[in-house]
Amino acid sequence: MRSQGAILLIACYELGHQPLAVAWPAAALEARGFAPAVLDVSVEPLDAEKVKRAQLVAISVPMHTALRVGLGVAERVRRLNPACHIAFYGLYATLNGDYLLAHGADSVIGGEVEAPLVALAEALQTGAAGPVAGVRRAGESMGPHIARPALPRPSRTALPSLKTYARLERDGGQSLVGYVEASRGCKHLCRHCPIPPVYGGRFFVVPATTVLADVRQQVEAGAAHITFGDPDFLNGPGHAIEVARTLHREFPALTWDFTAKVEHLLRRRDLLPELGALGCLFVVSAVESLSPTVLDHLAKGHTRADVDAALAALRGAGIAMRPTWVAFTPWTTAADYAEMLDWVEANQMVDLVDPVQYSLRLLVPPGSLLVEHPGMRPHLGRLVDADFSYEWVHPDPRMDALQARVAALIAEAAPRAEDAAVTFDRVRGLAAEAVGAAAPAPVAPRLAPDRRRPPRLTEPWFC
Repeated sequence: MRSQGAILLIACYELGHQPLAVAWPAAALEARGFAPAVLDVSVEPLDAEKVKRAQLVAISVPMHTALRVGLGVAERVRRLNPACHIAFYGLYATLNGDYLLAHGADSVIGGEVEAPLVALAEALQTGAAGPVAGVRRAGESMGPHIARPALPRPSRTALPSLKTYARLERDGGQSLVGYVEASRGCKHLCRHCPIPPVYGGRFFVVPATTVLADVRQQVEAGAAHITFGDPDFLNGPGHAIEVARTLHREFPALTWDFTAKVEHLLRRRDLLPELGALGCLFVVSAVESLSPTVLDHLAKGHTRADVDAALAALRGAGIAMRPTWVAFTPWTTAADYAEMLDWVEANQMVDLVDPVQYSLRLLVPPGSLLVEHPGMRPHLGRLVDADFSYEWVHPDPRMDALQARVAALIAEAAPRAEDAAVTFDRVRGLAAEAVGAAAPAPVAPRLAPDRRRPPRLTEPWFC
C-alpha cells in the first residue's frame, strides 16, 4: 500500500480551482509514508494505468456536481480494476452514503476526512478487520468524522498546473488564481446548505502558518490572486484578519477574495476598509433572495435591508459584492423573481451577478435540514436516488416553467460568452412574459459593450 501509486486520489470538480480536497489528503497520506497518485478528471482524462496500479481509489465529492461525475468515474474504475477498494469522501459522500454503498462504493468518509482516510489506508495495508473510525462501510452506521484536524501544507506538486484552472479577469487581462481555506465547516445552520447536516454548526480554523505556506507555494507557481474558499471567512474574524495582514505583509501585490454571510459583513463592517486595503477585490455572499418568506424558510439570518446595508458597507470599503441567489424555491413568487432582477438593475449589479445565478433551483439533498422543515413538506416529493436530491414542485406552474426556460437560455448564452447585460435583459423578458407583463426597458443599450467590468473569476458555477 505504500508503493508509488497504490493509493489514487481523484478530484471530480471543485469550482474551477486546483483541488484542495485532494491536495490536503495527499499531504496527510505522504506524512504517514504513503505515496499517493492524484488525478483531476475535470481537466484531465482518467488515467487507466494509474487506476490499474491502485489498491485504494478515493474519489473526492465535496459538491453535487462532483458527485454526479464521481459515480461515472467509480464505474470506470471498477471495470478497470475490479479488486481495488473504492472510497468516496467529502460533504456529498456523507449525505449520499446509503446510495453510494449500494452502488459500488466500499466505504464513505465525511467531515474532516484526512485522518479517517489515512486510517483506512493503514487498515487495508495490514488487513485489519473491523470498523475504522470515521469510515462507514456497508452495514455500518458510522457518522462523519468531526474533530479538530491536524493539517499539513497541502501537497500540490503532482496536480495539474494553475494554468489549467479558472483565472481572474480584471481590467481586460487575466491572471492565475490560487485557492486556500483558512477555516473548515461553519457555525451557522442555513437550511439549504449541505454543510450543517455534516458539521452540525462546528467549524475549525486552519493555522495561519499552514495557510501562508499554501499561499506561498501557489504564488511560486504563478498565482497573482487567491480565493479563500472557506464556507464563511468571517466565522472567526480574528483569525481572518490575522491571515489577511500576514498575507499582505509578505505579498503586498497579491489580491484576493472571500465568501461571507450578509450578517457577518454587517457585524464586522469595521474590518471591511482594512480588508480592502489589504488587497480584497470582492466578496461572494449568499444573498439567495430578497423575499422575507424565502429568507425565513432558508434560515438565512438576514433581511433585504441587511443586504442593502452590506452592499453599501462593501462599496464604502472599495470591495465589490458578488451575490449568489437561490432564484427558484417553492416559496419564490413571480413578484419575488422580478424584484430580484429589479434590485440587480437598480444597484448596478448586472456585471456583478453571473447569469447562471438567475437559473438556480433549490437543491434538497438527502440529509438536508429542509427535509424535516414544516414549510418544505407540502412541496416535497420523492427522493430520486440517482439525482441525489428530492423532487419538489412549485405551487405556481408558471415558476417551474420559467426556471426551465431561464436555465435553457443561460446554457445557450454561456458558451458564446454573451454580454451579461444582454443575458440579463433576455431573462427579464422571460420573467415578464411568464406573467403576461411588458418587459422593462432593456439595460444593455445603456451600457457600453467595451465597458470596464468589475473583477471576476472565469468559473461562474456555484453548485
